Amino acid sequence: MKRLIIVLLAAALGGCASLEPTPTTPPAVFADARFAPPSEPVTAEGLFALSPAMREYLNSPHFNAVLRARGARHGLVEALYSKTDLKLEYESSRTRTAAETYADRAGNCLSLVIMTAAFAKELGMPVHYQSVDAESSWSRTAGLYLSSAHINITLGQRVSDIQRGFDPDRLLVVDFLPREDAAKLRTRQLEEEDIIALYMNNRAAEALVQDRLNDAYWWARGAVKARPGAVSPLNTLGVVYHRHGDLAQAESAFRAALEREPENLAVMQNMRPLLITQGRHAEAEALAKRIASIEPFPPYHYFDKGMEALKAGDYDEARDQFAREVARAPYNDEFRFWLGVAYLRLGQVGSAKENIALAVNHSTRRDNRELYSAKLAHLRRMTMTGTHIR
Repeated sequence: MKRLIIVLLAAALGGCASLEPTPTTPPAVFADARFAPPSEPVTAEGLFALSPAMREYLNSPHFNAVLRARGARHGLVEALYSKTDLKLEYESSRTRTAAETYADRAGNCLSLVIMTAAFAKELGMPVHYQSVDAESSWSRTAGLYLSSAHINITLGQRVSDIQRGFDPDRLLVVDFLPREDAAKLRTRQLEEEDIIALYMNNRAAEALVQDRLNDAYWWARGAVKARPGAVSPLNTLGVVYHRHGDLAQAESAFRAALEREPENLAVMQNMRPLLITQGRHAEAEALAKRIASIEPFPPYHYFDKGMEALKAGDYDEARDQFAREVARAPYNDEFRFWLGVAYLRLGQVGSAKENIALAVNHSTRRDNRELYSAKLAHLRRMTMTGTHIR
């Protein structure tokens, strides 16, 4: 499962941030008068609400038959995520409410967690959210770097089940990681306020990608209010201010985040271009050295070198650089796709098809899957007809 957790300026990089709150919102981080009213309601009200269609599904004979056959918790998961019933699709372009996820039959990690929680709570199951200590993954779009971390949800037993003698301490973990991998990772419990803050922060990120700065501000503001002092929303708020040209406010938000986590790479990477914009080059250089000492080869470092080599026609070098990026981010569809392209330029069609097929499998966006699938289909047609490929 994935969720956007930070949004970064072009040429800036970052990482995960804790959502543990400080008691109050840091002072002087909001600047409402500088932004127009949002174009949409900015609220988490109704985030977990069931739509009439969801209630109809909940009361359907088929759904209740699955619950009786498999038990409440396993039955709920089977009903929601089996390939034969709802046919939910993992799709990361937009974070949805529970009702929107059900209606669209699609959602990112956070959307699926929210929808699962909505159904589980309606059925009387205790719900717990967890942040999983898995390595973050990266994507890049519209000049922004987005980092995705991992959360899952655990379902407890209903009171009626406990009364029949079941173990109330046994929790069912709903997770998209392979179970043997998930069991090895440390987790940290999140509160529902964290989920609300993550939802609003995601919406801010998505608005930024679309260059809707006014909406991005109000969503980021809401995320900060939902979890005062959490680093990720403060970081996002700082990015909004910087893009809006409010440099003093951007620095205030970043400073508030760094007071919470002094070595947070996301915030430091965003602070550096801000200092450069303000003409504070000595401070920016000192910060750059500090960042490099923590992370000498940031995400996309080898990928960018691979793209340079590809444009220069050095396909061996491009393959090697893309392979280095894939080695540390094997589930990144963009890295896999361009590694496939490098292999194709070298005439190694089998390796090209293998990596582009993996790009299709790993992609979390419909538009990218369609692009990769078209390229893969073309390769297969060329192979079948014996066409020479370079």
